[in-house]
Amino acid sequence: MVTAEQILTKNGQMIVDKGVTLTRPLIMRLSFYCVLEVGIEDPDEPKDPETPHFIPAYSQKVKASKEFQTFQFDHSFVLNSLKSSMEGYVFHNQPLDTDDLLEQTVKLFNSCKTSLELFDMLHNMRAYDDSTYAHSLNVALICRRIGKWLKVDAATLDTLTLCGLLHDIGKLKIPDEILNKPDKYTDEEFDLVKRHTKFGYELLKTLNIDPHIKKAALLHHERCDGSGYPLKATQKDLDDFSMVVAIADVYDAMTAARSYRAPLCPFQVIERFEQEGLQKYPYLFAAYRIHLSEQPCSFKQRTECQYCDVKPAASRKTDRTVKRQLLY
Repeated sequence: MVTAEQILTKNGQMIVDKGVTLTRPLIMRLSFYCVLEVGIEDPDEPKDPETPHFIPAYSQKVKASKEFQTFQFDHSFVLNSLKSSMEGYVFHNQPLDTDDLLEQTVKLFNSCKTSLELFDMLHNMRAYDDSTYAHSLNVALICRRIGKWLKVDAATLDTLTLCGLLHDIGKLKIPDEILNKPDKYTDEEFDLVKRHTKFGYELLKTLNIDPHIKKAALLHHERCDGSGYPLKATQKDLDDFSMVVAIADVYDAMTAARSYRAPLCPFQVIERFEQEGLQKYPYLFAAYRIHLSEQPCSFKQRTECQYCDVKPAASRKTDRTVKRQLLY
């Protein structure tokens, strides 16, 4: 695809010039700036610079749906409740009503009929809010979905959901100017940020909640090979709840935009998991990989990701030309 006009940011800064072939890195860059559609030259029709041909992105179709608009409203409502509850507990010594937070989160989860719909909703919420609270809510929803895949009982599902909701509560103890710093952390700053796991455990340890929830706050950055933090624990010291949160946490973080990179698509995240190796993640990763490769990009129905120019490894061929019509 060749651009029919300059692509600009909302502030008028040029991202891509006219007449440029849209490569995968350029498309990922456009997704970082939340560009949903571009004017492209159609090789089968006479060029008309006054009427460029616009192709709606898959994300745009999702965002235009009634389901997404409802999900966006409900997600924002739960997000505000989570923020109010967490800040009230941490800064004002108010009770933390985990039952209410769980009920609201489960209702939001149940509004999505399939895994595909849930991941579509979460992916397209990216342009709206990627705060600690939004990340925590997303991780809770993903944890509950993994629990469904693993066919755990209802009580375990609820515990997993609360593990996700509260896993990053310790970040409220980190100054915003450090937590939201756009540049690379100094060694001292990174050491402070890593302490959010211990801060979280300290905040939760006196509450009358399932011990797995407290452990998840402390251990969600641990890895089974001992390469994580804060304790450098290995698999024998970790429980499945913390590892589910670890996987959901990495997935949500990697599919979100960062100042230093565009968001990754589900297939790329799976490849990153594979590159790091199964030694870092327990058997739960196997179930996550199977279901995630099927669901977010509808593996059974299409062989290319709707959010970028990535194909699952099983469908890649070097001798086949595919005409792309979607940005990401």
